[in-house]
Amino acid sequence: MFKSVEELITLCEEKDMSIHEVMMEQEKEVTGQSEEEIYDHMDHNLQTMEKALEDGLNGVTSKTGMTGGDAVLIKKYLETGKSLAGATLLDAVSKAVATNEVNAAMGQICATPTAGSAGVVPGVLFGLKPRLEPSRKDMLNFLLTSGAFGYVVANNSSISGAAGGCQAEVGSAAAMAAAATVELAGGTPRQSSEAFAICLKNMLGLVCDPVAGLVEVPCVKRNAAGASNAIVSADMALAGVTSRIPTDEVIEAMYKIGQTMPSALRETGRGGLAGTPTGQKLKQEIFGD
Repeated sequence: MFKSVEELITLCEEKDMSIHEVMMEQEKEVTGQSEEEIYDHMDHNLQTMEKALEDGLNGVTSKTGMTGGDAVLIKKYLETGKSLAGATLLDAVSKAVATNEVNAAMGQICATPTAGSAGVVPGVLFGLKPRLEPSRKDMLNFLLTSGAFGYVVANNSSISGAAGGCQAEVGSAAAMAAAATVELAGGTPRQSSEAFAICLKNMLGLVCDPVAGLVEVPCVKRNAAGASNAIVSADMALAGVTSRIPTDEVIEAMYKIGQTMPSALRETGRGGLAGTPTGQKLKQEIFGD
């Protein structure tokens, strides 16, 4: 039904449908499943997300010891009421970090769109829950809307750090969450598109440089940055701010940037932070010579 963001938004406007409704129709057409079956599957994903962030907020540590416990620290800091970023934003950050710490600790997560970026979408969704009070179905529709934009990115650019750097993973996840946040907050499909573009533009060129080749450092904290970027971008779009570069062109730009990015900066664990003295020392401590 749609292959680009512009086609998606045009469908919404012409048929007076929301993004999640268009995505649902496409899912029914592609999978042959009923709406009830698709929602059941999405609810299973949502339960997985919820369990992961709860586990992370209770405290987990990776097998290497490089990551773990930061979500708990953020949660405790949030409870002091001294947060400079505000309760909603920092709550989303704590939950994004919690989810990715569970991933680093070999726990079960739902890739959105990848394991390395799995904290952003649920972190934003559950961080917004106290503020927007969505129903369970609203939350499932948030995932459908996120998926609609992820579908376009996956088919026109990349969601792989090895192919396009972290811009393709955390960048895509943040933009997906920004678009879905706009819809959840009552914005228009066009505003969702603007939020996606604004968010992704802010993460273009982000390299994938995991220390020791593991999805821990700096991956976990990048999910925190992605969650905050998503909420700020959504607010900008809801305020009426637009992207001067059309959304599909931003996606194309990300693809071209990924193609020209050196291999050392695309998940090989050789460049960027992985190549620093400390990064190399940590690798040696974990794997030896």
